[in-house]
Formats: sequence, structure tokens, C-alpha cells
Amino acid sequence: MAAKPAPPPPAPRLYLATPVLEEDAAALAAKLPALIEAHDVAAVLLRLKLTDQRGMISRAKALAPAVQNAGAALLLDGHPELVARAGADGAHLNGVEAMQEHLPELQPDRIAGIGGLRTRHDSMLAGEAGADYVLFGEPDADGQRPAPDAIAERLQWWAELFEPPCVGYAATLAEAQEFAAAGADFVLVGELIWDDPRGADAALGDARAAIAQGYQALLASLARPAKVDPQ
Repeated sequence: MAAKPAPPPPAPRLYLATPVLEEDAAALAAKLPALIEAHDVAAVLLRLKLTDQRGMISRAKALAPAVQNAGAALLLDGHPELVARAGADGAHLNGVEAMQEHLPELQPDRIAGIGGLRTRHDSMLAGEAGADYVLFGEPDADGQRPAPDAIAERLQWWAELFEPPCVGYAATLAEAQEFAAAGADFVLVGELIWDDPRGADAALGDARAAIAQGYQALLASLARPAKVDPQ
């Protein structure tokens, strides 16, 4: 009996990074629920300006219900020590050292995503340690990031070989499409959305369309029969 073909992977979902939240969270809290529900945003990455802990916790607590009641998870960009007090669902950690230090305090009850993975070896360390997802393509401290084709190659490598979800950081709509076609489980968007003069709703709609096009390209590639080398 012929083996059944493997089911296709699910369509990638959006992961939305907020602007750096400096003070009052009310305006963003009012805006996010409609965006999350309209565009199937799976998670929100909250970027907090580094201030006193009480102020950071207050801003996160003001945003958490708006995100969570709309059906998305709220993760803090760093600051794992604030997650529980802020009512967040987890944290995004940057690099292997941060992962080794903070993963035990987040899991098993909270989400721990890992970025800053510059090599395949670092990525595999994150996977073996139990990261809930790995992120590829985000800018480093100097604003530098790999070329889009290198990010897509890393996403494809990970998606084909490893279980934890992989996330591609997309700075453009073309990258969002390319990373979805490479097999990303989630596509992280930030400035691409908030800098759009038409507004976040229109920008997220375009991002969803780009991801859908990339996903259809992925399905088409998976449906093609594998080439057999002649002997």
C-alpha cells in the first residue's frame, strides 16, 4: 500500500511587533483588538522603552487585556523578569546567553522565543533547549541584518528539519512573501506596519496578502514530484 502524502503545513500567521512604547498605552490598547481580529494576528511583541520597572509593568498591564481578549498572545521584547507581574504570556529573548539564563524561569508556564541566532549551531542550541520558537532575520544592535535570501534559506532549513516553529522578520512585503514561501510558521512585522502612511489596517491587509501568495507558492513547490537523478 502506498504511503499517504504528508499533510501540507498550515498557513503562516502574523506576529506583530509594536512601536517602542514610551508612555501611555491607552491609544495602542484601543487600536490593537480590531487589528488582531481582522488580520488573524497570532501574537504581539511588546517593545517597551527602558524606564523604571514600575512604569514598564504598568504599560504592559494596560496592553495585555486588549491583546489577550482579542485572541493573541502578548510577549515582552526582553525583560523576562517582568513577564509574570505584567500579565504577559511570555518573552522574546535575544541570543543563546539570554536563553540559557532566562529559559528556566519562563518555562513551562510562559512562552520563550529566541532570536539573535547568528549561526546554525546557535539555532540548534535554542531548539534543543526547548525554545517555543526561533526568529531569523531581525536587525542586530547596529541595525544590520542578513540578506533576505539568506534569511529565507535559514527558514527553509529549519522548517524542513526541526519541530519548533520558525519566525521570519520581514522588513518589506516582498520579504513577507518570500519567507512564507520558505516555510516560516509566522512572519514578524513591525515598522512595515506602523510606518505605512495609509495606517496599520491597510498595511496588515497587504502583509496578509503577501503571506498568502508565499504560502500558495510553498504548496505548489511541495506538490511538484521530486526529481530522480538518473543512474
